[in-house]
Amino acid sequence: MVLALLVGGVVVALVAVGLFVFGLRRRLIQRSGGTFDCSLRWDPPSSESEPSGKGWVYGVARYNGDRVEWFRVFSYAPRPRRILERASIEVLERRTPKGEEELALLSDAVVLACRHGGTRLELAMSDDALTGFLAWLEAAPPGQRVNVA
Repeated sequence: MVLALLVGGVVVALVAVGLFVFGLRRRLIQRSGGTFDCSLRWDPPSSESEPSGKGWVYGVARYNGDRVEWFRVFSYAPRPRRILERASIEVLERRTPKGEEELALLSDAVVLACRHGGTRLELAMSDDALTGFLAWLEAAPPGQRVNVA
């Protein structure tokens, strides 16, 4: 009985520490400002008539100079999972979520289809975050090619 209580207490303590570290990581990412909720789908299938909800990963994006750093929300990694350079982002289209995507994304999300380098990707963010993201793209220094649809 004492051993079971001890093991239970250790498990509860480990879960509490894990949740604390998880929250601390989110605070550290947001501390420098310029963050927004942003789901990402890397290299989505392009030949779908009805987009599926598969492949979307919920995350937080942070502006850092001429790049956007994207962090997975449900991760302990201190470094960004993806880094998007402003000069390499080409906006292809903007659309509302369709079909299963409505269940996979936040309720007010707008999907932005892009190309980064040679890779297609889709970003889903709120309308306000989208306005800020497009303004950030258009605010590139003189001489940089910017393509905003």
